[in-house]
Amino acid sequence: MKKLRDLLSGFAWELVRGSADCEIRGVAYDSRKVEEGFLFVCMKGALTDGHTYAAGAAGRGARAVLVQDPVDVPEGVTVIRTEDTRLALAMLSQVWFDYPARKLKTIGITGTKGKTTTTYMIQSILEAAGHRTGLIGTIETLTGKRSIPSENTTPESWLIQSYFAEMAEAGCDSVVMEVSSQALMMNRVAGITFDYGIFTNISPDHIGPNEHSSFENYLACKKLLLKNCRVGIVNRDDPHFEEIVEGCTCSLETYGYSEQATLRAENAMMISKPGYLGIRYHASGLENIPVEIDIPGRFSVYNSLAAVAVCHHFGVTGDSIMEALTKARVKGRVEMVPVSDRFTLMIDYAHNAMALESLLSTLREYHPNRLICLFGCGGNRDRSRRFEMGEVSGRMADLTIITSDNPRDEDPQAIIEDIKTGFSRTNGEYIEIPDRKEAIAWAIHHGEPGDIIVLAGKGHEDYQIIKGKKYPMDERVLIREILEADRAGE
Repeated sequence: MKKLRDLLSGFAWELVRGSADCEIRGVAYDSRKVEEGFLFVCMKGALTDGHTYAAGAAGRGARAVLVQDPVDVPEGVTVIRTEDTRLALAMLSQVWFDYPARKLKTIGITGTKGKTTTTYMIQSILEAAGHRTGLIGTIETLTGKRSIPSENTTPESWLIQSYFAEMAEAGCDSVVMEVSSQALMMNRVAGITFDYGIFTNISPDHIGPNEHSSFENYLACKKLLLKNCRVGIVNRDDPHFEEIVEGCTCSLETYGYSEQATLRAENAMMISKPGYLGIRYHASGLENIPVEIDIPGRFSVYNSLAAVAVCHHFGVTGDSIMEALTKARVKGRVEMVPVSDRFTLMIDYAHNAMALESLLSTLREYHPNRLICLFGCGGNRDRSRRFEMGEVSGRMADLTIITSDNPRDEDPQAIIEDIKTGFSRTNGEYIEIPDRKEAIAWAIHHGEPGDIIVLAGKGHEDYQIIKGKKYPMDERVLIREILEADRAGE
């Protein structure tokens, strides 16, 4: 329980009515979670406006409401007005949880690509070196006590602070987290000064209704991380590097292949063995160590360099870094699944044209016998994604297996027809197998020596949504079932 006035100490506010000296038993920004004596924070979202639920929150026992627009609530409910309730929630959340970020070394990672993999690489290195490190990201949140599946890349500010508090209580000394452009734009990480901020890269993405109005706006939001960290670590090779670092207020370090980078990759070499792809290089500059990663692609060099750069500040030895990176794995990110010593099978989250093109171009560098791409597209989403992904796979893969993903409320066959429309713009070959398990089985049974087979789109997801209902479906489980049936002679 805290006094309302204390919760309001981090931002400007005015008392519309009532008393700021009342005691608050809890805070909620979802009116359904309001209990007796709570403060309800009214926030505006893309689809709903919390101000319309203020009266309902009062009916549930809210003692006070925090607003930026007028609301109609019963007498006896304190009303506080501020300019930006999202910013206010971020600031008061810190107070409620007793500033947990101050008890941890905080690492924030932003960028268009590479955030998830870099996050897990950093955690892997720090944990191997004896640190207890929490994690917040696209796949999950790890607090040291539990794993929580993620709904957003970066959760709401209240959840972030609650997770930080849980990490500190669990004995964590550090936390690494993905920081999305939406989180920066919507003040979810406001008030946090990250000890280290990593900027992986930038390319046009998340531009459109309810996201960013332009690439310039997207970049401006991403750049905010470099004004809210002590040490910024930036990809020196990114074409937008000068724009990224313009106006940054942190101490700056860089990484990449460039001679100008603080930490450089030299002599990078692709590694290809039956059923295995990887990369090795020598890191020089801040560190002087050989690095080998069991994650294919040149982008893995950048992700690992960023991880090495930040872990250098933790005093992690070169030997510890090398050992941890050989073991780093990320579920659903170019995740190799041992199936055969004749070909390589992997699972990846690529679920839009840009990500799929990047993935397939990376795998092309390993000169496969055939590059086979299995994918579908989600229903109730922008149809143009289907045309674009069909065209990319038709242009870049030797064989495409078109199947189902999450059809949601749409007819799976209608989605497949849209993919085929995009595919028809190319000269690529495809087969159509709507049932995803059957499609995966076909890929495994028809794999040839030297093939690379990628199952794209699902990644870390372990479900399929059909007609609004969520069904368990993990591709790793499907593969295991297929192999077990093969062994049983079915």
